[in-house]
Amino acid sequence: MLSYQHGYHAGCLADVHKHAALAALCLRLREKPKPLSYLESHAGRAVYDLASPEAEKTGEAKAGILRLIAEGAVPPDHPLATAIRLTEQAYGTGFYPGSPMIAAQLLGPEDVLHLMELHPQEHAALKRAMRGRNVHIHRRDGYEGLLALSPPTPRRGLVLIDPSYEVKTEYLQVADVTVALHRKWPQATVMIWYPILAAGLHEPMAARLLAADLPAVLRREVRFHTAADTPGMRGSGLILVNAPWGVDAALDTAERMLGPALASPA
Repeated sequence: MLSYQHGYHAGCLADVHKHAALAALCLRLREKPKPLSYLESHAGRAVYDLASPEAEKTGEAKAGILRLIAEGAVPPDHPLATAIRLTEQAYGTGFYPGSPMIAAQLLGPEDVLHLMELHPQEHAALKRAMRGRNVHIHRRDGYEGLLALSPPTPRRGLVLIDPSYEVKTEYLQVADVTVALHRKWPQATVMIWYPILAAGLHEPMAARLLAADLPAVLRREVRFHTAADTPGMRGSGLILVNAPWGVDAALDTAERMLGPALASPA
């Protein structure tokens, strides 16, 4: 579907959870002095103005990254904070990096990025924002693109799969594509983001992935402090395949960053 535009939701709590984890993964994988490939299935426009009419309409950035920064919850030495500073230096105060920009800022000059985006306006904005010798922008279906480009060169790699899940069948599609991707490119670390909704639509996807005998699978979820009858997202989830050793501590830090926005444990 081509109706979804992330500008309405950029900088929300789920973004912070996903982006803090992605930033930590990028640094973790860069510890080895070998180049890698970064692939993303639904790249969006890479840079977002948190004062735009879209962001103002939902107020999700104000309740998300802007609140967390104001409260001092984002450690200044965290790689996400680094990515935000670099983005504001390039674009101005109040601009926020999407996942492609975070990857480009934190990975090395020898690393190669392949970014898929099908929405025409988002694709055009992505091309304007992401320029570089090792950045390849693809206007194509993200799932088809991941499988068609795998295995890339270099073979070390990180994949982010984070669709909008506007179509209910997309949850199981993500699981099937991940399994197929691992068969084609077993060296890749794959990070899947998913929303936690009241209907629990993510559970069959998670069950299929956990039953697929994939290596080093790590599942992490956070629940937001919302009323039981509040519509929309209740939390944010991540599943990693081929999770690097020691990444748990980095994910702990990403979750602590959300602080008072999280629901108390039952």
